[in-house]
Formats: sequence, structure tokens, C-alpha cells
Amino acid sequence: MDQLTYEREYFAMGYTAVAGVDEVGRGPLAGPVVCAAVILPLEEEKRILGIDDSKKLSAKKRTELALRIRETARAFSIAEVDERTIDEINILQATRLGMKRAIESLTLPPDFVLTDGNMTLDIGVPQRSIVKGDALVCSIGAASIIAKVYRDELMQKYAEEFPEYGFDKNVGYGTKQHISAIKEVGICRIHRRTFIKNFWDGRERT
Repeated sequence: MDQLTYEREYFAMGYTAVAGVDEVGRGPLAGPVVCAAVILPLEEEKRILGIDDSKKLSAKKRTELALRIRETARAFSIAEVDERTIDEINILQATRLGMKRAIESLTLPPDFVLTDGNMTLDIGVPQRSIVKGDALVCSIGAASIIAKVYRDELMQKYAEEFPEYGFDKNVGYGTKQHISAIKEVGICRIHRRTFIKNFWDGRERT
């Protein structure tokens, strides 16, 4: 995936700023969905080795790559969509909104956008969605990495404020310990109410 195959393909067609976009956090019970957009340089001497789907990388490797991506990218941006919005418009629409915000926040406006999965966005530039794009397209993988590192660090901070739920380990996902804590003490302000209806009794954490 280090070869920037897709990005070079569109560059050959005349596109000069191809952005990759991805999200992290569609499945957790708590916290925002985080989307990132990245435009990578195509020069060989600036190529970043080791980019892959963030889920396939160790936490240490992700952190190292995230720093390198931020330093080397022609442009990058990160957008959060909070739990209240997720509950209001559903996670799919919240993800689309976050991707749109990330794209529109790029300091270098993209002229083509590559997205992971099967996602059509309300944007004014050409786009293509690629299944398993985070493992196949360098700029999408880069976006997945910086989004994952950003969200994990955010959930570490929430773990200090809400220690009962184990956010430092589960980053908001529905582990047995997390669900048990919800049943014991209720939910906190970053929980997604539409995700926990089956086991939440309506109590709020005091």
C-alpha cells in the first residue's frame, strides 16, 4: 500500500490534490465518531512506509505513523461528531457529516476524494468509495491512523473524568466491564443513548 497506486492513478488523470477519508468509532457505546482527511505528497522521497489499516497496527506503530503523517502530509484535518448528534441523526449520517466536515476543513482543497467502504458524501468534488480502502489506499489508511490515534487519546482523557467505565482500555466499546458499569452506575454524558437501550435502565451517573 506504500505505493500510492490510487493517488497516482488519479494524478495521471489530472487531479492534483487527492484526499483519502476514513472514520473511527462507529461501533462504540460512548464518545464521538472521529473522521479524518489526508492529502499525501506523491514525491518518492516523502513516501511514508508502513501505512496500513489502523486496526492492523500496534498502538506504538500507529502513534509513530500518526506523527509522521501529520508532519509530511500536504494537508490533513480531523472532525468529531458528538454522541448527541449521533443519537439525533444515526451513526451512518453522523459519519457522513464528519467526513464532509473533515474534507471541508482541509487547508488544501481536494479535487478528488477517496473514501473507505461504501460511502457517498454530500460534497462538491468527484469521489470514489473503495471497499477495504483503509487497507488498499495509502491516503485512506493514513486518515484511519490519525483518526484512531486522536480518538484513543480523547477517550484516555474521558477515562480520567469517568473512571468507572474503563474507557482507557475499551475506548468506549461495549465490553463486559463497560456494560456492567452502565448497569451499576448509569450512563455519563458521552454515552450514546440509542446504542444502549437494551441494557440501560434510564439512570444517569451522579
